[in-house]
Amino acid sequence: MGVLNVTPDSFSDGGRFSDPGVAIAHAREMAAAGATLIDIGGESTRPGSQPVPEAEQIRRIVPVVRALANQIPALLSIDTTRAAVAEAALDAGAHLVNDISGGLDDPALLPMVARRAVPVVLMHMQGTPATMQINPTYADVVGEIKQFLRDRVSAAESVGIDPSRILIDPGIGFGKRMEHNLELLRRLAGFTSLGRPMVVGVSRKGFIGRITGEDLPSGRRFGTAAAVAWSIANGAAIVRVHDVAPMAQVVRIIEAIQHGAAAEIPRDS
Repeated sequence: MGVLNVTPDSFSDGGRFSDPGVAIAHAREMAAAGATLIDIGGESTRPGSQPVPEAEQIRRIVPVVRALANQIPALLSIDTTRAAVAEAALDAGAHLVNDISGGLDDPALLPMVARRAVPVVLMHMQGTPATMQINPTYADVVGEIKQFLRDRVSAAESVGIDPSRILIDPGIGFGKRMEHNLELLRRLAGFTSLGRPMVVGVSRKGFIGRITGEDLPSGRRFGTAAAVAWSIANGAAIVRVHDVAPMAQVVRIIEAIQHGAAAEIPRDS
């Protein structure tokens, strides 16, 4: 899953893709590099960020979704917690909804997803983007997040979302200290017991910078590659990344090790 932030203030790319034309070109590049999903967001969720009005999110993302829908070999995901934004993106051609609040921020979101019969990613976050890194605390980080995700899957099913369309995300970096992130990754395979495909987002995260001493998010490629490899080897079905081409190579190698074979890439590609 390639990350496409059409915002002026994202933590990683600093508004590089806030211009629709630049965003569309970057999405095409990510799809050509191996992304099978493009996750489009019009609201920064970096620590300390504030909510963006629905109308502004829609203004940012709809032209990009409309230009890409059915034009690239990748599915389009809308990264939002708001039902109106998600529905506008679906109307423009998006295929699935990625909600960092697990359906809690807007009570209308899960019923809308059920009505539209599209897949949804339910993520765990302690607090909100504005507050999530202010002393996040857990008695049992893995147990608590597993229970949260179990409850949110049940909530999604209760409003009519087909279980086969529900994905889960433990929310690495969202309301977690470094030790929480590492514990979640260490015990990541345990989340497969929930029986849902798992999305994991470790790309360029702050804990990687702390471990490697790399202050710039864009300089955390090797640390990200290690965390991506670990995630795939421990049950992630989808990894959400910024640097698609090198991470696609990581995924291909891990899958080849796991399954014993991988399709060759044409030499002229």
